[in-house]
Amino acid sequence: MTKRLFGTDGVRGIANRELSCDLALRLAYSAAHTLFEKKAEKNKVLIGHDTRISSSMLEAALVAGFTMAGVDVYLAGVVPTPAVAYLVTKYACDMGVVISASHNSYEYNGIKLFNQSGYKLPDEIEDVIEANMKLFDEEHARPRPVAGAIGRSFRLNDAAEEYRKHLISLAGLDLTGKRLVLDAANGAAFEIAPSLFSALGAELHVVGDKPNGLNINLNCGSTHVENIAELVTELGYDGGLAFDGDADRLIAVDEKGGILDGDVTLSILAKFMLDRGVLKDNTLVVTVMSNLGLDKMAEREGIRLVKTQVGDRYVLEEMLRGNYKLGGEQSGHIIFLDDSTSGDGILSALRLLDVSVKSGKSLSELREVLTLYPQVLINVPVPNEYKTKVLEDPDVLLAGKRVEEELGDNGRLLLRPSGTEAYVRVMLEGKEQKYIQSLAEGLAKLISSRFTY
Repeated sequence: MTKRLFGTDGVRGIANRELSCDLALRLAYSAAHTLFEKKAEKNKVLIGHDTRISSSMLEAALVAGFTMAGVDVYLAGVVPTPAVAYLVTKYACDMGVVISASHNSYEYNGIKLFNQSGYKLPDEIEDVIEANMKLFDEEHARPRPVAGAIGRSFRLNDAAEEYRKHLISLAGLDLTGKRLVLDAANGAAFEIAPSLFSALGAELHVVGDKPNGLNINLNCGSTHVENIAELVTELGYDGGLAFDGDADRLIAVDEKGGILDGDVTLSILAKFMLDRGVLKDNTLVVTVMSNLGLDKMAEREGIRLVKTQVGDRYVLEEMLRGNYKLGGEQSGHIIFLDDSTSGDGILSALRLLDVSVKSGKSLSELREVLTLYPQVLINVPVPNEYKTKVLEDPDVLLAGKRVEEELGDNGRLLLRPSGTEAYVRVMLEGKEQKYIQSLAEGLAKLISSRFTY
């Protein structure tokens, strides 16, 4: 079976290898011909990127692909993913493109596509774009524009500032007296986030704000939040905020160094909204990866959980179907439907701090709403072409059934192929860490023995 080009969050791979300039060029050309209807004026695309060394290279390739299809391109420079989702509507563009591999290390990069309303494209549209990439090599099937019909590119020098002003207008928040450690992951938020929180009055200790193209997510950001946890306690600050490379997710830290992952933050926000009667249908949208403790909290507080497959795009699709106001992932993607069309790490931080200010409670007090179950996650290396076959293997299915029977109502098992990497993820939850660790390692060993490189 041929591997699908698009994963759970766009196209991703090692830059200049799987994600080549040739691929980016053809992808842009195909996207333009797939999505844009012919009209009097030229279609417009907005492109933003993170701080990876390969981002400017891929930006040039995308510009070439769009302009040769007769599309004008507006370059926003280094901005978070949610900034592109906002700016595509602000500047009345027909599409938005983000060049980023999110939390991955610098040698990876990715391409994410947004429609004119700032929403990620659904799977079925991505599949058509992929199928139409053959048009690039079939000039007779789609004549290329010439002369004045060729597209042009323009640099938007105020794009990042427009996004910053937009977030400040949403915040309605005074952080005077708050002392925060901020980790920008040497990524897309390295300038915007410190500027924004300082403008709201917070005293900051900033790390991860010196990108060099190679250090994005390197021992920093939301995947290494233990670093700011240590800083918060050493400095005696009120909390910490860690973003990932494209700043669409947040992992926070309380004043005691306790980590607030997406499940904890969602619980705090959901209860706050529920108490004020603004949580639509008392419903919170999460994914199957959410901690079992979240289920217990929801049952206790009278919150209805709707679960989707992993990926913030699927959370958003479900939110749109029910007009639900809050949803997100354990990884820190949090979506506020009234204010954003994608996960937004900075906005999530503002909303979390708003709860703290209005309730008069510290972050450690707020996090008591949820008791997390011990969780074990093992990434088992499996070639991409075999990832789905793992879930159909009789021996793996039998072993999984036995684990589920052992766990009963006090735990759960989740096996799923990664949407962006060559892994099958084995996730177990239960009351005792050592016990579920042993069960998880047994399953991982079985999968490795049957599907190895």
